[in-house]
Amino acid sequence: MATRKDGEDEDGAGLGVATRTRTRTKKPAPYKVLMLNDDYTPMEFVVLVLQRFFRMDMEAATRVMLHVHQKGVGVCGVFTYEVAARQTAAGRRRLHIAGGQLNLCAQRLERFQV
Repeated sequence: MATRKDGEDEDGAGLGVATRTRTRTKKPAPYKVLMLNDDYTPMEFVVLVLQRFFRMDMEAATRVMLHVHQKGVGVCGVFTYEVAARQTAAGRRRLHIAGGQLNLCAQRLERFQV
């Protein structure tokens, strides 16, 4: 029998305590979907797009539409990248099929920006 030091087993390997490494999943970065104004798309159609693709009620959609009309740009919502990209693409397709020149884009939110 071999002599052993404290903390070693018979083959000389150290006895260790099993540790569990914690993996923390990082929250996905938020992206805001922006609507950019044009002078051609009817306001009623913009409200319909906001209701259909961004699930806004009539009041919220009208408020966003007026903000876009007055300021030139407005936020349609804040989503994860995948959802923002999907909503932007779907909204663009619908707007362009209808002949509108209104545009949507997704922009990453910087830290602590609301």
